[in-house]
Amino acid sequence: MGNCLVSQRSHPSPSTAPTASSAILTPTPGTSSGSSNSAPFSAMSSSDGLSTLSAVAEDTTCVDGEILDARDLMVYSFEDLKTATRNFKPDMVLGEGGFGTVFKGWVDARTLLPSKFGSGMIVAIKKLRSESIQGFEEWESEVRFLGRLSHPNLVKLLGYCSEDEELLLVYEFMQKGSLENHLFRRFAIEPLSWDIRIKIAIGAARGLAFLHSSEKEVIYRDFKASNILLDGNFNAKISDFGLAHLGPSAGNSHVTTRIMGTCGYVAPEYISTGRLYVKSDVYGFGVVLLELLTGLRAFDRRRSSDRHNLVDWTKPLLHNKRKLKSIMDQRIEGQYSWKAAMKTAQLTLQCLEHQPRKRPPMKEVVGILEQIEAMKEKPKESKTTFSTAHSHGHHQPMHPGSPLHPPHHGPAMRGAKPPNLSLVS
Repeated sequence: MGNCLVSQRSHPSPSTAPTASSAILTPTPGTSSGSSNSAPFSAMSSSDGLSTLSAVAEDTTCVDGEILDARDLMVYSFEDLKTATRNFKPDMVLGEGGFGTVFKGWVDARTLLPSKFGSGMIVAIKKLRSESIQGFEEWESEVRFLGRLSHPNLVKLLGYCSEDEELLLVYEFMQKGSLENHLFRRFAIEPLSWDIRIKIAIGAARGLAFLHSSEKEVIYRDFKASNILLDGNFNAKISDFGLAHLGPSAGNSHVTTRIMGTCGYVAPEYISTGRLYVKSDVYGFGVVLLELLTGLRAFDRRRSSDRHNLVDWTKPLLHNKRKLKSIMDQRIEGQYSWKAAMKTAQLTLQCLEHQPRKRPPMKEVVGILEQIEAMKEKPKESKTTFSTAHSHGHHQPMHPGSPLHPPHHGPAMRGAKPPNLSLVS
């Protein structure tokens, strides 16, 4: 409850399915296309003349990450992934969404070849629903972007399968699941501490800073709690690049595109004009910071009508310490200094500025969060008075957590070809 897709995308019919006319992933020469092979990742100019990421990635190392010249991805057969998931048994399901179902699977840790249950390394395998039209485009975008981008705070794409009507993606397994589930599932999960919340914010900010740091920026476009995944040590990694888009070129400030995103997280300029800025991502980050502070969802229809949208409701309260106390997540009361809380609130307000140019770049956000992390002094007393904010918050249980939280998408396409890998959105 609370996430609704904002979309002005027209859905193509199966007869107009995207094709891989300009670049494809091909198995190693001399082997069968149906077998598991490490395939060279090819990124060439697209047929429509738009630039590719590799064409502008002159700085190959950005914020401790890389835009790779070539990335070897495993090309799996459908039979391979049936083996890895015990024939996609129901007890291997990690989560479900509009895109399809995410299964737990097993591969050899060294070769990444499928292995028997309980042997080797756990992976997460996302299987596209056969009826999902929009899903093909987003599956293709995942391969194009995550196949080329390498950073400690981005989820690793290990391989893919494109066989007849079957489209699958294979990722590293994230033991702790999504930030969304930890923030909003009140039962069975221990509340995230203040220190862990700041750690997660820093990791996610570093991931976004990396995407924004190359000459040809990548605009993530769908930054939200469900797309931030956590490993066993609560290190945050950004997942789900289905809506990612290359940033503006030739001195332009923005790109104009169909409006896609999730209610409560989408920047106001994008909703009103269709203009997508690099700093539209900064707005989404500000919304997640607000969720970390309050423990409340960005958008929740179960709250009273004047509080459906978390930003609209709480933004006026972030300037004042007394008002901030009324909306802070009471589950972390006494774990932080008010100096740290106020500095986080101020950063949140900067990220939520109405005009994109007034929002800080993500590198600056990372620096401020690291300063906040260093503020270890706890409050002398914790006699905080809370308003009815959390009585309207409805920390309702979510669907089962998933290391790869499948997005909610529309109906789907059949007979998809291998992806166009020219990294053009």
